[in-house]
Amino acid sequence: MKIKIATVNDADTLLPFIRAYHEFEGIEASDMERTEAIAPLLGETPQFGRIWLIEEKNQAIGYIALCFGYSIEFGGRDAFLDEFYIAEPARGRGVGRRVLEEIKGEAAQFGVRAMHLEVAGANSAAKQFYSQLGFASREHFHLMSCELGAVPGDE
Repeated sequence: MKIKIATVNDADTLLPFIRAYHEFEGIEASDMERTEAIAPLLGETPQFGRIWLIEEKNQAIGYIALCFGYSIEFGGRDAFLDEFYIAEPARGRGVGRRVLEEIKGEAAQFGVRAMHLEVAGANSAAKQFYSQLGFASREHFHLMSCELGAVPGDE
């Protein structure tokens, strides 16, 4: 198993995995919207974050996306593990654990001081998995989101 930073040349490889992840999570988006959303993460500079392809035997089996932010609380750059997907046949063999351990190292090289992620409240297996890898629920806080719509100039 290895991970490699995805480039614009990998967009067609990524898209079916992203579509499968979105179907699993009930996220509605067109392929065009998905393609536009990942474009800033496939560039040469890591300003917004990165996407890595997960490969086994030179075959893509999934992806993981990390998006950068900044936190006063954590004293610097933080990152949101935005999406993480491994194809069904590759699950249950420790690939996810190895990927997350590598991504922690990659994130540290980008100066990330804290990583965050969301997990479905009913997904107890995922919560246990992430807990074993050092992620802790912040029960005192509750993540809330507000969609703002189109960004000026994106029309």
